[in-house]
Parts: sequence; C-alpha cells; structure tokens
Amino acid sequence: MNALPLRATQRLQFHKGFTLDDAVPLVPYFAQLGISHLYASPLLAARAGSMHGYDVVDPTRVNPELGGEPALHRLVAALREHGMGLILDIVSNHMAVGGADNPWWLDLLEWGRLSPYSEFFDIQWHSPDPLLKGQLLMPFLGSDYGEALQSGNLALKFDAVQGGFYVEHYEHRFPICPRDYAMILGGDELLKPLAERFSALAYQDDAYTEAGWLKHVLAERATEASVLHAIERQLAEFDGRQPDGFNHLHALLEQQVYRLASWRTAADDINWRRFFDVNELGGLRVERSAVFEATHGKIFELISQGLVDGLRIDHIDGLADPRGYCRKLRRRVDSLSPNRHLPIFVEKILGEGETLREDWQVDGTTGYEFMNQLSLLQHDPTGFAPLAELWTRYSERPAAFIEEARLARQQILNGSLAGDFESVAQALLQVARDDVMTRDLTLGAIRRALQELIVHFPVYRTYISARGRSAHDDVFFLQALAGARSTLGEGDWPVLDHLEKWLGGQPWRNRPVGRERKMLKHACVRFQQLTSPAAAKAVEDTAFYRSAVLLSRNDVGFSTEQF
Repeated sequence: MNALPLRATQRLQFHKGFTLDDAVPLVPYFAQLGISHLYASPLLAARAGSMHGYDVVDPTRVNPELGGEPALHRLVAALREHGMGLILDIVSNHMAVGGADNPWWLDLLEWGRLSPYSEFFDIQWHSPDPLLKGQLLMPFLGSDYGEALQSGNLALKFDAVQGGFYVEHYEHRFPICPRDYAMILGGDELLKPLAERFSALAYQDDAYTEAGWLKHVLAERATEASVLHAIERQLAEFDGRQPDGFNHLHALLEQQVYRLASWRTAADDINWRRFFDVNELGGLRVERSAVFEATHGKIFELISQGLVDGLRIDHIDGLADPRGYCRKLRRRVDSLSPNRHLPIFVEKILGEGETLREDWQVDGTTGYEFMNQLSLLQHDPTGFAPLAELWTRYSERPAAFIEEARLARQQILNGSLAGDFESVAQALLQVARDDVMTRDLTLGAIRRALQELIVHFPVYRTYISARGRSAHDDVFFLQALAGARSTLGEGDWPVLDHLEKWLGGQPWRNRPVGRERKMLKHACVRFQQLTSPAAAKAVEDTAFYRSAVLLSRNDVGFSTEQF
C-alpha cells in the first residue's frame, strides 16, 4: 500500500469517556473537512482512568479502557473507507510509576538489581548519600516516614492470590522481597517450614525463579483457613501503631531495596530520573536494546499489521541519545513497512537560530516553530516598547522575558530539580577527581559554574556524541558560557573552562577505554537531560505565568520577546 499523503491532521484525545469506537462515527465528518489523518493520543495501556494516556503502565497491549485492539481495528477500517490514515503518539521517555499497576516497576521494587527490569528505569544505584546506599528513594508518602509508620498509614498486607506480601500506602503498593518473608512468617510454628524455605533464597543463585514457585506454594497453602489465620496473626505483629509493631515494620522496610519517604524529599534526594519533577513518571533507558524492544514491541506489531501511518514521538529531548533513537526507530519502521514511507515527527522545541538535525532521519517536528511564525504575522513589532513600559511600571517586574526566564531557572535548579542538578554536579566532581590536574576543584565551585551555565543556556539541550559537540551545538554552548562568565566571579572562570572541555569540548572517545571514558559520558548525558527540563519548567511552567507584556506571545516554543 502506498503511503497516504499527509494533508491535515485532527488530534483526538482518547480516554474511557471517549473510546476508539466513539471516534468511528466521526470519521465521515472529518473526511468532509479535508482531514487526511487522525492523530491519536497514546493508545497503550495507561493508568486506570487516565485522561491523556502519557502515563503508560503496560506497553505490551492497547489500552482496554479505549476498547483494546479490536476497537483499534474497527477505527482503522473506518479510516481506510475514507482514504484516511492514523498517526500514533508514542511515549519513549517514561512510564507511570508508583501506584500498584505497573508490573515492571513492582518487580523492580521487589527484587532491586536482581529484577530483569532493573536496567529498564534510569536509576542511580550508587548514591553519594549513605542513607540511600543501594536503595531507591520512594517519595510517595503523604507525611514523614516515621509519622506514616506510627499512624498506621503504612500497612503490611498479604495478597492471597499471588502469595506475596506488600506494604500499602493509599493507592501505592510497595512489595516485600521474598527473601524477607521469613521475618514475617517465622514467628508461627505452622508457618515455620515455609519461612525456612523463603529464608534459603538468600543463598540460592536462582532465587528470582525459585521465589516465584514458592509464592505459588504459599498462595495454595493460604487457601487453608488455619494457614490464612496464622498469616493474619503474623501481620498483626507489624502494626506500626503499636510500639513493637512499629519496630518490626521499620526493620522489615529497612531490608528492602527502596527507602520510603515523604513526597517533599523528592526535589533534593531523588536518585532516579523522572519526567521533569513528576514523581509518578519514571524515566526509561530506551537507549538499551532490551528496553527499546520491550517498550516498542506492540507499536511495531501494529505497524506490521498496516494499522499505523505515522508516529509522533513525545518529549524527544528527555532521551539519552535522541539521534541514535530516531535513527534506530527509522530503520525498524522502514523494515516493517518496506513499500511505504511512514513519517516520524518529534516533539522538539527549537530555540532561536536552532534547526532540527537532518541526521536524525525524521520528517519534522510537531510544529511549535510554525505556530510561532504564524503568531508573528498577527503582531505589530512596534507594540513591544509601549507594552513593555506599561508592564514594568505596574508590575515592577522585568520587561525582558529572558530576565524573567533566567530568574525562574535559578529557582527551578534550587527547588524542584535540585536533586537532578546535584546528580550532575556529583558526576562532574567524579570527572574532576579522576585527574590529578583537576582534583582540587571543589563541589561548591562546580555547582556555582554549572548553575550559571544552565541558567544562560539559549536552547533546551545539546546533542553531544563520542566525537564531542558539533559546530551547531558549539554556537549555543559558547553563548551559555559567555553568559555564565558575565555573572560569575573571576575566581570561578577556570571552572567554566573545565566544564567547556568535559561537556563535549574534548571528545570522550579520545579518552582511554574504561572508567574515565564512562564517567565523562555519564556526566555529558546527565547534563543534557537536565538542561531540557530546566528550560521547560522555567519557561513554560514559570516565566510564562509571571511575565505578561503580551499574553498572546506566551506559548510553548515561541520566541516570546519577538513581536
């Protein structure tokens, strides 16, 4: 089948109140309007009740709340009758976490690095914080940890169907590792044989597999009333509202691969990548082949069935390697649909003077820059001066939007993204310590220089490769460097010179293979994954709400100061 010519799209936001079948009777109307393609919000299984679909919990199936795969076939059949196509929005950067509905995330919490999904999520396992050594911070508690324990808001529960123990906190479920089931079961004579078998997992190489079988045995035994009552008696020993129960439950939780904490700790202490500062959306390492295949398998299946006519990639700048991802996706899509070209569009905000990289092999962006140009046709540039004067006089805020944006970036880096910022600073400190010529650089100096560099960054991010920064990237990086130099004291200028080299000025492929090269690459990737959310949170979520010289120019991807 030849590719359907892309003429005009109509975006549809699917959810349980507007399913794929609900869109079928609208197709003739869209066709009469001249629409060539429906552009669908993400269709993979999302969190129950999701109104947008970007919080995917199971990428292996089409969302049953939308009607599932049968409904998708019916919608595509209706589109084909009218010569129309379907463009899918896909989320490659993150999944919904927390809650009790993401099987990959729950398995990770249960087994830590023994879980086959431990490399799926973007986790910093070696935190500099001794309290988080080998543990994941779980900032999902509505209060401080001790208070949640004492109030009974952390309750140890038993899943009789699955044969598993977990701690419940409102909608959140935190699995207990089967190797620790003996701490729960061991105090009862009836349960002691089971406790000993679970305890033995600590010494078995195949503990992950063996535990699955033992949980099945526990579930079967729990069908006996005497065994179930014994388990319930043991659970009562972990009631945090009682002094002994408080100590027992705390000791059990201390053995897990996660550390439960108040939601307020996330900004400063988070040790895994999120979507911006949203605790319920965990970053994926889609640059890994196993993750790429697992998260895209259903999409590829739908393409091979001829149901999809194009893809829109959400938040491309969140990925470790956008270029590598796009090129890999293009190769796979072409192999699945060899007789037609399926366009791939990326959600990418282009800064002033920035263009989409041609070597990504995608067909374009989602059009923020086009809307910016269209908006400019509707505005008289001579209006800026009187409106700016009026705004400054009555608000006592800066009229220059760039000043408002820089103030917001400082706030974001010291606030909601402080933990992410600290992660980059620590990564750069390790690079400095690894070289005798730079080991005297202090963490404080690196923090000051890094913050000013990000505050003055003119684009969302660079795309550093093993060969270093491209000439295209260099223009923007040097612009940020000059801005940072203008606001930093001269004593910190040498630190900026080192950052210029480490962050793409000197290619990491020229470094010796091993630890040194790995550390430098890690620092570069983390830096680039920070500048993007810092820009988005500062500009879109903060400065746009503070600067009102002219609200019609405050939109995503707009050059706000340009009238």
